[in-house]
Amino acid sequence: MVKERARILIVGGGYVGMYTALRLQRQLKPELRRGEVEITVVSPDPYMTYQPFLPEAAAGSISPRHVVVPLRRVLGRCRIVIGEVRSVDHAKRTATLTTLATEEEGAGAEQITYDELVLAPGSVSRALPIPGLADHAIGFKTVEEAIGLRNHVIEQMDIASSTRDPAIRDAALTFVFVGGGYAGVEALGELEDMARYTARYYPNIRPEDMKWILVEASDRILPEVGEEMGRYTVSQLRRRNVEVRLETRLTNCVDRVAVLSDGTRFPTRTVVWTAGVKPHPLLAATGLPLDERGRLRCTAQLAVDGVTHAWAAGDAAAVPDVTAEPGRETAPNAQHAVRQAKVLGDNLAHTLRGEPLETYSHAYVGSVASLGLHKGVAHVYGRKLRGYPAWFMHRVYHLSRVPTFNRKARVLAEWTLAGLFKREIVSLGSLEHPRAEFELAAGGKPPTDPKGSS
Repeated sequence: MVKERARILIVGGGYVGMYTALRLQRQLKPELRRGEVEITVVSPDPYMTYQPFLPEAAAGSISPRHVVVPLRRVLGRCRIVIGEVRSVDHAKRTATLTTLATEEEGAGAEQITYDELVLAPGSVSRALPIPGLADHAIGFKTVEEAIGLRNHVIEQMDIASSTRDPAIRDAALTFVFVGGGYAGVEALGELEDMARYTARYYPNIRPEDMKWILVEASDRILPEVGEEMGRYTVSQLRRRNVEVRLETRLTNCVDRVAVLSDGTRFPTRTVVWTAGVKPHPLLAATGLPLDERGRLRCTAQLAVDGVTHAWAAGDAAAVPDVTAEPGRETAPNAQHAVRQAKVLGDNLAHTLRGEPLETYSHAYVGSVASLGLHKGVAHVYGRKLRGYPAWFMHRVYHLSRVPTFNRKARVLAEWTLAGLFKREIVSLGSLEHPRAEFELAAGGKPPTDPKGSS
């Protein structure tokens, strides 16, 4: 058993961070009760976002608050610090971090010491140096971005319905999504479905007036569901008047004009960037061994290769796939991250107790994707599903995976109510500028866009 007080530092509150802490709470319950172990979780947000539900949150099928899991509620035996780790000195077992109070105190970054380190900062959007991208595009990794995009799409319909300028109307009703992976395809599918429904409440907007463009640099979309299901998805999107541009790149979006590598130009007020992710910049400031893609080199036991008392999993880690041929690594997705977190938590407990470690082994079972209400594709255990069965499997699978019974019940209740009543079509863009109205009333300068997110 644990002889001395062991300090465990978990960097990141996403899939790996939260599930590892949750596992440690259960595995080390006696030690935590006796004060022999201390678990600290440092996360920039006080919640974990269940990202597979972001497209449905953007479409209004699920409330934003039900897509996130409060860390303080589920990790009652852990110390939660809302802040960001800036660097790690593993030789001295210290991490430098900033918190919400750092700027207020004026004392600079603080240091925290640890005995065991779990690095799970996740990934960040991989933005390319495309002119105009930073000024006009929006990502799709956080719940704030998902709800902001929903507000934005409905606002563009408001603009299009009220303008007399055909150029402004055209640009407002043109939506460009860059990236044909899960995030891009599911976001486009759900939002197109939502906008098509919303158009019935705008007498001067028809669904055919809207242009939806999906831009993908490779020769297919949704590679995780297989080539056949990828082709089916393309055909289904095109039947919904979505332009799918394969082997095409976005080269410019200055002045709200999306220019593609094939020379096509789309005046648009909406560019959604979902073209991949990259490892968190923190990893480069740890001094720990990285692979050529900037991820931590790990063993099959989820320890950082060649380093003691350091662990990693998820997007931040290059973990060998022992179920495949030598040299293969596990895919950086939620299916592996959740399972790796459990093994990581178990191995940390084994280490503290001097027990042998477990090897992470999970054969990839397949993937499911939603393309809008009652539409989807799936390739699970070698079986291929499409349409309603795939959509139903998507919902059942993710309902079973979302953390806590509380969230499961709330999401199921919302889905049930959504099936009984009409969709919500309200834009709450003013939430993004909560002080705008008061500033104007108090004699301040009105913001450029006081009500919306455009």
